[in-house]
Amino acid sequence: MQLPEIVSREEWLAANNAMIAKEKAMMRARDALAAERRRKPWELVEKDYVFEGPHGTTDLAGLFEGRRQLIVYHHMLKKDDPAPCPGCGMFTDNLGKLVHLNQRDTTLALVARAPLDQIEALKTRLGWNVPFYSTRDGFNADFDVSGGGFGLNVFIMHDGRIYRSYFTTSRGVEQLGSVWSLLDITPFGRQESWEDSPEGTPQTDPYRWWRLNDQYEPKQQVHTCCAAE
Repeated sequence: MQLPEIVSREEWLAANNAMIAKEKAMMRARDALAAERRRKPWELVEKDYVFEGPHGTTDLAGLFEGRRQLIVYHHMLKKDDPAPCPGCGMFTDNLGKLVHLNQRDTTLALVARAPLDQIEALKTRLGWNVPFYSTRDGFNADFDVSGGGFGLNVFIMHDGRIYRSYFTTSRGVEQLGSVWSLLDITPFGRQESWEDSPEGTPQTDPYRWWRLNDQYEPKQQVHTCCAAE
């Protein structure tokens, strides 16, 4: 490894401050892009889909778990997969505690074309608690994930109808994982008062809603994934 220039503390601070200024400019550009994303058109979901989870079968509405926003990661795990995708595994490992997303009326779930027993086995092996469903109809292909690939879709429930608001794949997924980055791709955003959001978007003062993951007020659990029981 070739070392960079070694300088005095004063020179180092000047160089670091110049870098921070560029990073802040990029952050503000990302905020502006998120504001634009919150205003992009939606696509109405008009077909029915079936998913199998540990509590039985459900439809797309069931994946919301009673919340208004849904982030779906399309995992590449397939039937009798001898080598589960390490990239999909790393994405899932990065998700952390989903309770923070849930407090912003947002559910995150994984889907894959593998049978449920394989999904459950992989969850146990890797210590995952994220909701993970088996899908074997046209759900992946209908939402731009085809050929055994991966991707991430965002949906929103409004007046009893489901809409798709966002999709990304490839390196677009690599920058996601923190609660803030995931909320930034939803129609409601972080729901904080500093954000530039459409009129009527729910918002609160920044930071005030943050809690340790065991300190949120308990909410009644909504179980909507047992239609077959």
